[in-house]
Amino acid sequence: MKSYKVWVYLLITAVLLAALIGCGGQTTETTGNAAPTDSIAIDAPVVEEPAVEEPATEESAPAAPKQPVTLRYANWNLGTEEENNIQRQMVQAYTEANPHVTVEFVDMSAEGGWDAVLTSYAAKGDLPDVFMANNVPLYVANDWLADLTPLTQNDPDWADVPQALKDGFTYSGKVMGLPAAQFVMGYFVNKDLYEAANLDAPEYGFSVDEFRTAVTSLNNIPRGILGLDEMEFVMGWYANAQDSNLKWFSFDGSRMNYNSAAFKAAIAAAGEFRQYTWQGLTEEQIVNFKSTGPWELFLNQEVGLRWDASWAVPGYVENAAFEWDFVGIPGGNQALVADVIVVSKTTVNLDEAYQFARWMTFSGEAYAKEAELARAMDSAPKMPVAINEASLALYKEFVDKPGILTALENLDNSMIESLAKIIPGYINARWEGKPGIDVGEDLDVNMWFMFNFANDGRYKYEDYSAQLETFANQILADAAAELNQ
Repeated sequence: MKSYKVWVYLLITAVLLAALIGCGGQTTETTGNAAPTDSIAIDAPVVEEPAVEEPATEESAPAAPKQPVTLRYANWNLGTEEENNIQRQMVQAYTEANPHVTVEFVDMSAEGGWDAVLTSYAAKGDLPDVFMANNVPLYVANDWLADLTPLTQNDPDWADVPQALKDGFTYSGKVMGLPAAQFVMGYFVNKDLYEAANLDAPEYGFSVDEFRTAVTSLNNIPRGILGLDEMEFVMGWYANAQDSNLKWFSFDGSRMNYNSAAFKAAIAAAGEFRQYTWQGLTEEQIVNFKSTGPWELFLNQEVGLRWDASWAVPGYVENAAFEWDFVGIPGGNQALVADVIVVSKTTVNLDEAYQFARWMTFSGEAYAKEAELARAMDSAPKMPVAINEASLALYKEFVDKPGILTALENLDNSMIESLAKIIPGYINARWEGKPGIDVGEDLDVNMWFMFNFANDGRYKYEDYSAQLETFANQILADAAAELNQ
């Protein structure tokens, strides 16, 4: 009897287990607030609740496609389509990363020069969206440019741009241009020529006296070797070596100092070095050289000191078959050249134009891409515009010349050479203005004439230096006043 009861109990238990298994096989969704049940009704029908769709999150929502944008771009560094230089490749890299953007190159080949062509486009209301600037004060005065201040102020890469470059293209507190490149300018030395002549090659930080010795001691015209390539550039830096308050071509930050003792010494020094330069060669002496002009002397190993800028470094890396270095300017300094890109005030999409412009100028990401392209070409990228540990380390992978690296650490001391792009009125104060001077049969000559022929025996510079200074500074004052109206 007892065994029968046990058998019945086991049978009931088996039935209950089967019912539980059947209920567990049904998929039932419950809300998060549903309370657990304490028991299961074996005979109750199972009702499936409708599936509840999870709300889409921001992460899973597909991004809206960007609207197509066409940007018109003008620059003088694009070369030809066949050459496909690094600048063209940089544009292509941008459009590949931003497929909604199309960049069209603007034809700037019309006669009259860069600013004349831009003026023609502006008259038609058709300025390029983004373009290289040759004369920012002119464009600001003409109200051509977009104010980029709101876009740069929160740009992390902008914080790494040297202040001198930022200041150069800021007018009345507004950022009107983006530095596209910075180049150190000064003397490059062929160290092998000095070693072969058993002479000490100059190094960055050399003095004016050491410069004079380096030029004169190496010069050997019968053997086809010059100490210095050209005399002209001595006028640019020499006054600073005599008076640190004077910067490039005697500019002190607001005025030209053409009548100063330091600049008069610069004029005289240029004349002194003429005999050691290409300009000093006679027709009979030129036949001793393979070069057909001063621009060929350095790579042909026919000059000890060559005036150039770091834009030449990729070419030297590729083509110089000798030891060379950058030694800057006597006194431990260098000139600084800046290229600038601006955005038109009439651009339809300012943000898109800015993003492209920053890529072509100071973007850290873009600099890494430029280095990648340069490496593929066995060349070197230009110096970075945004200076930080990463960009300097990247540049040093290509250029390890002691003088260039020292100059990079000394950028704040540089003389700005690109004054024509920055200072209102500088072009007339330095080249194009006519101070009302007749020199022999040359009537009403311009400022360029007065400096270019200062050592040709046509006139005595000191007879006109005061007049030139007064004339130039009046131009600068008038231009500054007009810009600030």
